[in-house]
Amino acid sequence: MLFPCTRGRKSSREKILDAAAELVGEIGAGRLTLEAVAEKAGLSKGGLLYNFPTKEALLQGMIQRLIDNVASEKEEIRKRTPPGRNLEARLCTAALLKLCSGQMKETANGMLAATAENPRLLDPLREVIRETLRSFKETSDDLDAALIAWLAVEGLNSFEMHDLSPFSTEDRNRILKAVDRLLAKGIAE
Repeated sequence: MLFPCTRGRKSSREKILDAAAELVGEIGAGRLTLEAVAEKAGLSKGGLLYNFPTKEALLQGMIQRLIDNVASEKEEIRKRTPPGRNLEARLCTAALLKLCSGQMKETANGMLAATAENPRLLDPLREVIRETLRSFKETSDDLDAALIAWLAVEGLNSFEMHDLSPFSTEDRNRILKAVDRLLAKGIAE
């Protein structure tokens, strides 16, 4: 199960999104069909269509859930993180690093492939990116450090998501420690 539900029994919508995420990881978004998702979710096609009337609506739902999961993880990390320099950048990078691995990585990678056919599916993600930049500009003690750290983490995640990373685990840990230092101390002028 990719996205556990903490409220007990899962809704049909959650079952559908879980099934779609698993299928995207297995076969890719391009080969995803509503029939396959309904079957994997244990629902009728009518039950799926009630929640997601088109494949595009399903893909939009999957992208929104990825966005919501990062936002939720960020708020969970906020509860455990003491205030300090570049707090929003520290929360953002920590949430991205935690969630952009494993099956989440496969799902996100498959979703990106699907958006090549329909780039406007990424509009909600574009809005999140704009909002993140606005937040950093408003809250960062050292905007340059926040932006460089964010870009470094996004670059690392992109490498890893596409299986292009040349970095060993030791290299990755060194990069992440450097990001932490950068956010904590800022850029010396």
